[in-house]
Amino acid sequence: MLDPVLDPVSGLEVPQSWIERSGDKSALEKIKSGRWVMLSDGRMLRRGLTTGTTAAAACKGAIISLLTLVEVVEVPTPAGLRVSLPVRARGGVCVAVKDAGDHQSDVTVGLEIVARASPSGDVQLLAGEGIGRLGTGLAKAAISRSAREQIMQAVREGLDIAGLKGVHIELSVPAGREVSRRTLNPSLGIAGGISILGSTGFVEPWNEHLGRSRAEELKENKVVATTGRLGLRFSRVLFPDHKVVLIGSQLDRLSFEEGQESILCGLPALILRWASPQILEDTGYMTVAEMVEREPYHENLSRALKMVKARLPHTRIVLLHRDGKIFRDLP
Repeated sequence: MLDPVLDPVSGLEVPQSWIERSGDKSALEKIKSGRWVMLSDGRMLRRGLTTGTTAAAACKGAIISLLTLVEVVEVPTPAGLRVSLPVRARGGVCVAVKDAGDHQSDVTVGLEIVARASPSGDVQLLAGEGIGRLGTGLAKAAISRSAREQIMQAVREGLDIAGLKGVHIELSVPAGREVSRRTLNPSLGIAGGISILGSTGFVEPWNEHLGRSRAEELKENKVVATTGRLGLRFSRVLFPDHKVVLIGSQLDRLSFEEGQESILCGLPALILRWASPQILEDTGYMTVAEMVEREPYHENLSRALKMVKARLPHTRIVLLHRDGKIFRDLP
């Protein structure tokens, strides 16, 4: 038996049947790199890189360029993978360009992130023009914790290569203020530029935000309603030809027509408790997740699933484990 193949970014197990379906001889290598997502129909989409990864490359490149011309930089990512980025760096100034992968509507695609480095006795990271600010008096730079840690790790690597003890680095995004108007930053109270983000270092090749109302999107002929971010992530891979809509806990609002190819997908707890509020009664379990783990064929789980199906008779019900594997699939 072949060892399971895991997507190193999402943690989703990629079945051998998907890989065989792709017909791509380099599919396994692409999956393990983290730069590619395999869909259930065998198609592969290229992940982009976050603003955090791009900024990390700019910072590392700026430091190394104090010694020599730099054209490619390798940086760590929060996912534990390393990626190489083309950069333009000389004399302590480095420009790295945001790669959106196969994302069709990433507003930051092609955005230049610039780092300027100067030797110092300590290490400081300064946020300059085009990076958003938030908080009281807009004093805090919009650089997430995970992105900052990624950048500082790249900075340390750059210092080791350059043989320096410390450096002052100023990050800037020349077009950041303009581009930020097309992001969620203004509605989040972040002013003056974009955010430097990235929990994995990679950007999934699809839009995470709804472009229309949920009601409109749920009328699509092929649609998946999912209850959470984990379900959203895995549903895009499992059902690539469907529109995926995040509905959260608003299950009572679901109403699909017989002619639709509709799917309800997510973790078991919210979906099953919606249909059967008494699912844990007299079971000795405190949570549905515990019951799923210890007694996956408990009669209360099966009964609740049938109740879900009764409430959505024309809809396929797919319950997932946290690793993306299918726990129950009721056509």
